[in-house]
Amino acid sequence: MPSFDVVSKTELPNVDNAVRGVMKEVSTRYDFKGANCTLERNDESLTVLADDDMKLKQMHELIKGYMTRHGVDAAALEFGKVEAASGNSVRQVITIQQGIDRELAQKITKAIKGSKMKIQVAIQGDELRVSGKKRDDLQAAINFIKEMDIEFPLQYVNFRD
Repeated sequence: MPSFDVVSKTELPNVDNAVRGVMKEVSTRYDFKGANCTLERNDESLTVLADDDMKLKQMHELIKGYMTRHGVDAAALEFGKVEAASGNSVRQVITIQQGIDRELAQKITKAIKGSKMKIQVAIQGDELRVSGKKRDDLQAAINFIKEMDIEFPLQYVNFRD
């Protein structure tokens, strides 16, 4: 029985490369001259430290640009709230989202079952397993999920006949 998995994974080595690129550009840009702006990765989160809100917004643009260049979907970044740090600087934690959360999985499952396609959807932890009798039905399911306008990076992997 043909099947495939719907997952949301972010390649952390690509994130590391993007972080290095951002820090290199921050160290060479004139508008960051003398500023104390840093970006570091801890497990599945990024910590941004900037002198003020304007520099923080510039860091956001750099982060999104470099992540996109290195093949990481910028929608996988969840920006936390801005906190005051020591001195007049600001700090923000950006979470790198891994896996499909339960609510989104249920939303996708309900939409597929409501579409009357002849496929089965099972939630397996932080991913979905979609199976059906025909390969064409599974391809239609992939197109259906893509058309749902989910603002979350999804990958379709492990396609088996």
